[in-house]
Amino acid sequence: MLLLPGAEPFRHEGGEVGVLVCHGFTGSPQSVRPWADYLAERGLTVSLPLLPGHGTRWQDMAITGWQDWYAEVDRELWRLRERCTQVFVCGLSMGGALTLRLAAHHGDAISGIALVNPANKVHGLAARALPVVRHLMPTTKGIASDIAKPGVTETGYDRVPLHAAYSFRRFLQQLDRELPQVTQPLLLMHSPQDHVVPPADSARILARVSSLDVTERLLENSYHVATLDHDAPQIFEETYAFIGRLTTAAELPGAAAHG
Repeated sequence: MLLLPGAEPFRHEGGEVGVLVCHGFTGSPQSVRPWADYLAERGLTVSLPLLPGHGTRWQDMAITGWQDWYAEVDRELWRLRERCTQVFVCGLSMGGALTLRLAAHHGDAISGIALVNPANKVHGLAARALPVVRHLMPTTKGIASDIAKPGVTETGYDRVPLHAAYSFRRFLQQLDRELPQVTQPLLLMHSPQDHVVPPADSARILARVSSLDVTERLLENSYHVATLDHDAPQIFEETYAFIGRLTTAAELPGAAAHG
């Protein structure tokens, strides 16, 4: 099956510190690849999987659900845990939601999580109609490429398959109940101007997690896909500093500079 340009998964064998990077709903690894590359270039072991049903055509996504997407990142986490002494997880949008569920279920096996515009709820009146509407129409308009930076596009579907959207909504409802189980150090970066996930989602996540080590950063110059937007360098630098602060200098090259 042909992949869209940039949608291929990415793995880099680095040092003893591993990072799992998770992309978003209807998106692909392309949207977070610069984030993964930045960390890989600094000697970390990095895994960026392609979620099932993504990166090809929306019809393939229509027959998948949240259990499939979560199972993929869960498998990659186990692979990193076998390879590395410490593992961190990063995610954009739905990737942030998947990250939070991994954190809720894996406890101390995850040393910290970094989120960019994480999703907490499927918004709008149409969301309540999804159980019925998904049987009447297969798709709605896409959500890809909410980016302020001119000339930059996200590799994602131009349609949202409604069966998958319904599954995503059910996943977020379940995750919301599990958020108090998240205890790891948390770096949450979000855009005040986001046309896909409103800032209220980040506020609710911060209010419900049990993490005591919490850092919040605003991405003032970016929209939803901030990892491809003006604030991308800030995201990458903040993430590496966050990991460095929680890692011994012997394990992470340059970590001492962030101590």
